[in-house]
Amino acid sequence: MKRRGIEGLYAITPDDPDTARLLNQVEQALRGGARILQYRNKSAYADLRQQQASALRELTYRFDTTFIVNDDAALAAAVGADGVHIGGGDGSVATTRKLLGKDGIIGVSCYNRPPLAQEALRQGADYVAFGAFFPSSVKPDAVCAEVSMLQAARQELDVPVVAIGGITSQNGAALVQAGADALAVISALWNAPDIAQAAREFDNLFDKA
Repeated sequence: MKRRGIEGLYAITPDDPDTARLLNQVEQALRGGARILQYRNKSAYADLRQQQASALRELTYRFDTTFIVNDDAALAAAVGADGVHIGGGDGSVATTRKLLGKDGIIGVSCYNRPPLAQEALRQGADYVAFGAFFPSSVKPDAVCAEVSMLQAARQELDVPVVAIGGITSQNGAALVQAGADALAVISALWNAPDIAQAAREFDNLFDKA
């Protein structure tokens, strides 16, 4: 495991029980320019999660892509992921650090609350995520975050800031301009008719920033 940066298109996997199909989709996204991959599957049983995470770890090695596991620090450690992303109810940064070691990347969801980000940094988080900035089909009841909050947070925080929630290659430009280091995307990537092209369009937003 080596320390990596958090920047660019941050692809979050869909819940797909078909591992071969999932790997095919992810490979397209990586070929298109996704720089970070987060494995997130809320519905899979433990054996499938282990299988998929291990396969995705190998795939991300091939593309030299940062690999993050959602919520499950033990799984992240078991497959040699670069890090883990935790939410409000997923345990403390300190506990997660014990499982990942000093070089593991820990990201924390801070929703629309900058004070949560300050506390996460105090505990040793490596990046923070804010959202939802736009209506999300994945989390339709998610709290709303304002672009002005992102701008203010970017001025105050000295770690990478990830934006999430209903992001497309059209509305994502405003978030990059406001200071987002990475855009976390689900639906607009995996539901695209050409996943690689969709990834390239997101990647281009950072080249223009």
